[in-house]
Amino acid sequence: MPSSQNLPPLHFVLIGHVDHGKSSLIGRLLHDADALPHGKKDAMEEMCKRRGVTFQWAFLMDALQAERDQGVTIDSAWIRFNSHGREYILIDAPGHERFVRNMITGAERADAALLVIDAQEGLQEQSFRHGFLLHLMGVRQLGVVINKMDLVGYDAARFNALEKEIREYFERLDIDPVAIIPVSAVEGDNIVRHSANMPWYKGASVLEALQNFQARGESVDLPLRFPVQDVYRNDTQRILVGRIESGQMQVGEELLFSPSNQTATLASIENHPGENPAQAQAGRCVGITLKEKIFIERGELVSHSKNPPVESDVFRARIFWLAQTPLRTGDVCELRLANTRIPADIENIEWVVDPASLQRNQADNIQANEIGEIIIRARTILAFDPFDENTNTGRFILARDKQIQGGGTISMQGYTDRRLTRRATNITRVPHHVTIDERARRIGHKNGVLWFTGLSGAGKSTLALTLERRLYEQGFQVFVLDGDNLRYGLNADLGFSPEDRAENIRRAFEVAGLFSRAGMLVITAFISPYASDRTRAREVIGDSFREIHIHADIEVCKERDPKGLYEKARSGEIREFTGISAPYETPKNPDLTIDTAANNIEECVEKLLAYIEAEFRL
Repeated sequence: MPSSQNLPPLHFVLIGHVDHGKSSLIGRLLHDADALPHGKKDAMEEMCKRRGVTFQWAFLMDALQAERDQGVTIDSAWIRFNSHGREYILIDAPGHERFVRNMITGAERADAALLVIDAQEGLQEQSFRHGFLLHLMGVRQLGVVINKMDLVGYDAARFNALEKEIREYFERLDIDPVAIIPVSAVEGDNIVRHSANMPWYKGASVLEALQNFQARGESVDLPLRFPVQDVYRNDTQRILVGRIESGQMQVGEELLFSPSNQTATLASIENHPGENPAQAQAGRCVGITLKEKIFIERGELVSHSKNPPVESDVFRARIFWLAQTPLRTGDVCELRLANTRIPADIENIEWVVDPASLQRNQADNIQANEIGEIIIRARTILAFDPFDENTNTGRFILARDKQIQGGGTISMQGYTDRRLTRRATNITRVPHHVTIDERARRIGHKNGVLWFTGLSGAGKSTLALTLERRLYEQGFQVFVLDGDNLRYGLNADLGFSPEDRAENIRRAFEVAGLFSRAGMLVITAFISPYASDRTRAREVIGDSFREIHIHADIEVCKERDPKGLYEKARSGEIREFTGISAPYETPKNPDLTIDTAANNIEECVEKLLAYIEAEFRL
């Protein structure tokens, strides 16, 4: 076997359905790779004689007495061994479904994985679940070990059939197993040395496959991500401590802190006493000090300004649920993201995924050991990365009552970064000499923004224009800002991606705010599908903002389809269409709801007029 010298250590996780021979494989691998302490096997055989049990290779690594008695691996065991000059860290993860939580913990830091399949039993439900979890945890280097080939007579046809099934499954997960190896752990076939019992197999042995795996390293080439774990204070300085998850930092650089969006210059990197390196990179636990005196708390995510993380309070997630109590829409969990702990609402359960067929099925809850796709809304803005861009800062845990209940990965599909970067400099606000109250007394009513939000076809524009005429006739200074009208001019450069939608609404509420501060009553008619954008509009406009939900369910809107947009969306002509291929986040606590399915136009307008008289007329 070629030398593995100069290769970095490899962390690999070994997983498999209970009784598929995983522990036996480990024992045999350690023995045949000459990685066991001298005399360990002899001592174990002697112990088995004293206890009156038959020696099993699994006993070489099942260190817990409870595991030997029950025949089940309970905890994740880390085993270091060397072979041909390379160091391996073997993470033995439990296979029983009751201990999936430990399996996830074991797989979290793995560079690669070996999945063990019984040649007789083949792929089981738990095998599919393990495969999907590897996909979920971002493990892309995979070897599959078909064990117990001796029990099927070393049959090449049986192996070929299993290999075909395995490759077809993992192809749907975008994972290409680098090796599928027929072995007998009991007999030592293809563990370290090639087997004379299977001359038809020409591929790598288990140890050769491990040698070909690449260590993932510490993500040095990714953008800097340094979650602040704690802040140490002494008489003269504050030291921010944590682990650099990706990238690198250098003294003298400007650092960005998210989500507070403060910046400061890196003054020093504190390592061991007396060690102050000029730079540090991913994988290092360090303390840092800043030149500027800014207030930083645990949970801030440090980056460079040119490659910042995403900021948002809402994201899409694929999760694995562990708790016996199902997860339901509306539940509140503690979201643990890097070093942040924050309450979060389960806003919607979109799908439950069958790990075997990978089909997505609609459900109103996620049961223990099920995989789901959900929408999570945190109670505050968070900083993170989509999982496919940075696995280190794109994973999270959900907890309840201080107990871990599930975990998952982050996607921003259908959502947008809420970070607002101000590029203009050397600007100063100019105060007006006419106050808002003076304008109100002159006009006879208070200023305000009536923010109509709802699905396409709900009746926003129809109501807005009818209401505008009625208010004008009653002496109100009123103007309608319609979404389509703005896209003809001010927003003509924007499309319908999540980012462009957010910018469309940002420009709209800034314009609405200006009209309102001029004393007018502004009626806006925008789908504005994201709750975060409507929240930002309220923050910018202030107390004069009113969120009006123009409600009609999706089926009613499809039947109306006044602009023919739903038909175009169904045919694929329009992509990213709200309610069909893009989300609409229904207001939870609007200032007023107008149901256009239950009321005609005149009834809706009368309700709006009554509300406006009560809220805005002096």
